[in-house]
Amino acid sequence: MTNPAIAANGLRKSYGDKTVLDGVDLAVPEGTIFSLLGPNGAGKTTAVKILSTLVSPDPASGPIQVGGHDLATDPQSVRAAIGVTGQFSAVDGLITGEENMLLMADLHHLSQRERLRATAELLERFDLTEAARKPAATYSGGMKRRLDIAMTLVGNPRIIFLDEPTTGLDPRSRHNMWRIIRELVSDGVTVFLTTQYLEEADELADRIAVLHDGRIAAQGTAEELKRLVPGGHVRLRFTDPAAYQNAASALSEASRDDESLALQIPSDGSQRELRSILDWLDSAGVEADELTVHTPDLDDVFFALTGGTGIPHQPEEAVR
Repeated sequence: MTNPAIAANGLRKSYGDKTVLDGVDLAVPEGTIFSLLGPNGAGKTTAVKILSTLVSPDPASGPIQVGGHDLATDPQSVRAAIGVTGQFSAVDGLITGEENMLLMADLHHLSQRERLRATAELLERFDLTEAARKPAATYSGGMKRRLDIAMTLVGNPRIIFLDEPTTGLDPRSRHNMWRIIRELVSDGVTVFLTTQYLEEADELADRIAVLHDGRIAAQGTAEELKRLVPGGHVRLRFTDPAAYQNAASALSEASRDDESLALQIPSDGSQRELRSILDWLDSAGVEADELTVHTPDLDDVFFALTGGTGIPHQPEEAVR
C-alpha cells in the first residue's frame, strides 16, 4: 500500500503495570473508513489519543506516521492534518451552535471572511441552520453529534478520528451519522472509526481490526473476518420429497432436516463454493425450491476472537 494516511508499527502504551497496547500495527489507506473494534476497555480510545498526538506512545513503540508526518518529530503537522471527535461532545452548551462554530474557526486562525463562510457552509451541510442561533444545550443528542463533527471539519482535515461517534444515539440518529461519514469519505477524507457497535463496523468500514488484550487479534474486510469463523452453510429446501431424498443421498456431508425437507451443507459462503453446489444440482438434475446462504456475522467473529468478553450491547435508552 502506497502513501497510507495512517501507519503505525509496534504501537505500545502502558500505564504502570497495565499494558493497554502491546505492539499494535495499523495501516489505513487514504480515502477509506478504518474501524477499530474491541470490547470496552480494549484500548481503542488510547490508540486514537496517541495517533492524534493527545497522548505519547511508549518509547519502545516503532515509527508512527499520520498524514505523511512523523508523530514523534513533527506532531504539529500531524495536528494540522487531522480532526478529532471524541466519545464525549466538545460542544459548549452555554453558547449557540453558530458561536461554537465561530469559536472553532478562531482557533484555526481563519480570517473573518473565511470563518463566516466555513460556519455557514458547515451548518447548512449538517442541517443545523435553523437551530444555529439556539443554545447548544437545547439540541438533541443527534444534533450535538452533528455539530461536533461540523466543528471538527472547520479546519478542512483530510484525516478524521471518530471515537465512538454514535454511542447513546437512537437508531435514526445513528443512521444519519452513517450517512454523514460516508459523505466525508466520498469527498476524499480518511476516517478512523472506533465503535462498540458491531453492526456499525460491518455497515461502514472498508477494513476492520479487532483489538483484544492490547493486540490486533485479526484484521481485514468484514467478509474476510467472517470467513475466519466456522458455521457458514448453504441451506437447500425442497417441496418434492423424492427430490429431497435424492439430494440427501448424494450429499452425504449435508445435515438433514426431514421434517422441513431441508439440507444444510457446510460452506464458507464464497462464490466458488456456491457455484460448485449449483453446478452439482444442475448435473444431478435436482432442483431445490429454495437456496439460502448463511455466513457468520461480526458478532460471531467478535465472540471467537475475544472469547465473548465485554461484548457491548445497544443501550436500553438512547438519546433522542
